[in-house]
Amino acid sequence: MKQEDSVNEQKITGVHSSAPVLELRGIRQTYFDDKTQKDFVVFDNFNLAVEDYPGMGQFIVLMGKSGCGKSTLLRYWTGLQKPTKGEVFIGGKPLEKNQSIPMVFQQYSSLEWFTVLENVALPLTLKGISGREAKEQAMEMIKVVGLEGHENKFAKMPQLSGGQLQRVAIARCLVANPNMLFLDEPYGALDGFTRAKMQFFLLEVFQKRELADLNPTIVLVTHDPREAVLLGNDIYIMDSNPGRIIKHIKPDLPDHRDRSIRKQAHFIEIVSYIEDVMDGIIQ
Repeated sequence: MKQEDSVNEQKITGVHSSAPVLELRGIRQTYFDDKTQKDFVVFDNFNLAVEDYPGMGQFIVLMGKSGCGKSTLLRYWTGLQKPTKGEVFIGGKPLEKNQSIPMVFQQYSSLEWFTVLENVALPLTLKGISGREAKEQAMEMIKVVGLEGHENKFAKMPQLSGGQLQRVAIARCLVANPNMLFLDEPYGALDGFTRAKMQFFLLEVFQKRELADLNPTIVLVTHDPREAVLLGNDIYIMDSNPGRIIKHIKPDLPDHRDRSIRKQAHFIEIVSYIEDVMDGIIQ
């Protein structure tokens, strides 16, 4: 069996829904370049449909070299940016004009003058939920992300570590929309040890019973092939000029993964394959 055939072997279970959980249709994105006095084309008729797997959720990974448009796709779905042309869908419905879904960025985004509890409760407070109810819901999400006992600390260093600050951001996003989470290289600023720890934390959150019934969709942008294979059900590798999908990989790995999986031969094989695609060795 060729390496590509082995790597692309699918292992997806569950009942498929008819409508993609996330979709982009006919996307065109241009920016005017002052130097050339011409439009720079990021996407030209870009299409992507992310399949929904009810009862198990989906963990989607976007990869590709800088400038291929990975982060732009997240901004479309979170309502932070509109494409020059094309349609954006979530759950089979067009993204509404004032619809906004939170996103976790590489930079720490917590309000330093707020406690952990106040930061996580903020989206609920802005929706008009009463203070007591907002704090109760926020506290439940703080427990989900493993920050119980830190809720009254201010969300800044050195009171919290970098990994804990990213947990605050994740909890704040999940409390606002518990079945949808977008992450744009959230661990890029962390050291290697903390990054590895946070990867398994995110995997645990995805598999937690508290969220499993919600059919969670997590979309992660990363440059790290090992991170992509550890976390992803579906891995999309992009190229640029214009931005497009060049590979779609569904790792044939167990749905529930632990630390030992990184030493398995097939895990290493998929990582190697992705590295070759990223380096242009495999077309």
